[in-house]
Amino acid sequence: MLSATREPGRRHLESPTVIEREQVLHVAKLSRLKLSDDEVERMAGELSAVLDHVERISALDLDDVEPTTHVVELENVLRADEPLPSLPRERALESAPDPADGSFRVPSPQA
Repeated sequence: MLSATREPGRRHLESPTVIEREQVLHVAKLSRLKLSDDEVERMAGELSAVLDHVERISALDLDDVEPTTHVVELENVLRADEPLPSLPRERALESAPDPADGSFRVPSPQA
């Protein structure tokens, strides 16, 4: 659990979080997962570690840290959208199974 320290804006961990076997079984049931006994024990340890990590992050003073969606600045990496000549209609229709009047003929969705 977390408790306040003397330093404003900071907290520290009193003890590690422990996920009990019954809690893992409850979450597995809600998730409709069937776990073996070994998996239940492993998940208890892994979930406890995740919660401990979240508590350590929560203990940090992040008041002056700007929210971010990426750790590095992103730039548009796509090329400029410039019009180019299209494929000639005849060439596009060469491999069409059933062209009609210079267009692709496709089956009706209601057929």
